[in-house]
Amino acid sequence: MNAKAEAKETRFDALKWVVVVALVAVGVVGNQYFSAEPILYRVLALLALAAVAAVVALQTSKGQAFFVLAKEARAEIRKVVWPTRQETTQTTLIVVAVVLVMSLLLWGVDTLLGWLVSLIVG
Repeated sequence: MNAKAEAKETRFDALKWVVVVALVAVGVVGNQYFSAEPILYRVLALLALAAVAAVVALQTSKGQAFFVLAKEARAEIRKVVWPTRQETTQTTLIVVAVVLVMSLLLWGVDTLLGWLVSLIVG
């Protein structure tokens, strides 16, 4: 892990996580309690609560470590060389062809074995 991401836990981290859990619980219970209200208002309220919970969670050492991990993962994704449309199409067609050939082969073996078993059993 990155040395910058390894922050010491403060004594208030546990309290912050309790606040995050409480905010999530308020969101769940509030969504159920206000089920008669329009969905737009409930979604906006849940998004606001989620944003506040995320801000509180990012103030903890584990939240900061997660944020650093997410930034590093995004940097790594940018380094990936994605296949072109033609390469994706060709690979997909190869997979489909192999699946068809194998399914026909297995169907033939199954039919042959079924025929042999019916000869033996009578």
